[in-house]
Amino acid sequence: MTAVTVDRSAGSETRRGLMLAVLLLGQFMALLDTSIVNIAMPAIGAGFHASGAWLQLVVGGYVVAYAMTLITGARLGDLYGRRRMFRTGAILFTLASLACGLAPAVLPLVLFRFVQGVAAAIMVPQIMSLIQAHFAGPARAKALSAYGVTLSAGQVAGLIAGGLLVGANLLGSGWRPVFLVNVPVGICLAVLVPRVIPADRPAATRRLDVIGLALSTCAVLLMVLPAVVGHEIGWPLWTFGCMAAGVVLAVVFVRFERRTADPLLNLEVLRARGLPAGLLTMACTLLALGGFLFAFTLHLQTELGESAMRSGLTWLPFAVTFGLVGYFWRTVPSRFHHLVVPAGLVLCALGYAGIEVARWPALVLAGAGMGFAASPLVTQALVHVPLPRAADASGILTTAMQLAQVGGVTIFGTLYLSSHSFSTTSLAVALTAAAGIVAAGFLARTARPTAVRLRGASS
Repeated sequence: MTAVTVDRSAGSETRRGLMLAVLLLGQFMALLDTSIVNIAMPAIGAGFHASGAWLQLVVGGYVVAYAMTLITGARLGDLYGRRRMFRTGAILFTLASLACGLAPAVLPLVLFRFVQGVAAAIMVPQIMSLIQAHFAGPARAKALSAYGVTLSAGQVAGLIAGGLLVGANLLGSGWRPVFLVNVPVGICLAVLVPRVIPADRPAATRRLDVIGLALSTCAVLLMVLPAVVGHEIGWPLWTFGCMAAGVVLAVVFVRFERRTADPLLNLEVLRARGLPAGLLTMACTLLALGGFLFAFTLHLQTELGESAMRSGLTWLPFAVTFGLVGYFWRTVPSRFHHLVVPAGLVLCALGYAGIEVARWPALVLAGAGMGFAASPLVTQALVHVPLPRAADASGILTTAMQLAQVGGVTIFGTLYLSSHSFSTTSLAVALTAAAGIVAAGFLARTARPTAVRLRGASS
């Protein structure tokens, strides 16, 4: 990466501020769509007479497509230019959002959600690269801090925005504004990007791993889709056959990635100390979160009869504490930073388990827990990864994050829709978060400050 000369003039500061605002707006829009649809699920189901399995696909289809094409999106930025691919992704995302908002039936809606996910995967990887390329020193630190706040706030803000938009029922449009709200934002991005972000030269050093992408996508779809629809159609034999085929393809993918010269995911990076524990902790954390978001939102509206607006506002304690704790967790003394993730998962488990006993305190606990667990987790998982492997490790971690959320929607969504018992589902979610505490304990050992480790070794 070429060095960046920092121009401290007022005009330069303004230009960089506008650039950062545009980049973070794209990130916020993509994150918003991972959760805003949760609140609209009952309205979509009623409007299309759609089953719970279809609703799982509406939520999970976006995340599957996003997860499976995220690393390819980063490669496209290297091949064709990051500004160009950021703008291309924003335009495609806008068109897909318009198509979702106008969808005449649930099947087209699911397909357009897949397109949305692919568009997000083209757009989002360029954001961090552009920040790294155009910001340096204190300006970069501030930009990354703002980026972290966007990551913390974007997803939970979707729950509140979804409730407000569906509850408002603008011009009798019901759930459709949760998608159409992206259209004016996307148009602004398409217009502003060439004006505020400098053009960059493609710097491709790695080719696209098309075979790896095809193998991984097919493997995930073969495992996820039968798991989603299986409970509604009585688990016929072909559903288990598809899932078994998905596992076989996953093994083929791993073997292919180890042999190819330029893999989609360089799995050798998993030898880095702390990364496997970080991945397992991340998986448990986001499995629980994905399942909780899906099941609790359905429970509020279908079983408790709350309106979409009230359901969205119910998430406010979770959203506020998640955002605040996620931003201020660094005020914890640095000698305790390695304990922040397991402590956060303890709070999450308590919040999920107690949601039916004391709703608002439980949501505050769960939100604070996510703020403590999610914010430092990526940094701690990557701390021992060699710099040349940082991009591969980040790609694996980001992909795992998205797939874990899909897994949460699939596993706990199926449990809730089959049992019709939110108590059972919330307990299972809490146990999953508790399992993450064990993995986080191993991660904490690798993330301890050096001085603490040396004292422990000498005692």
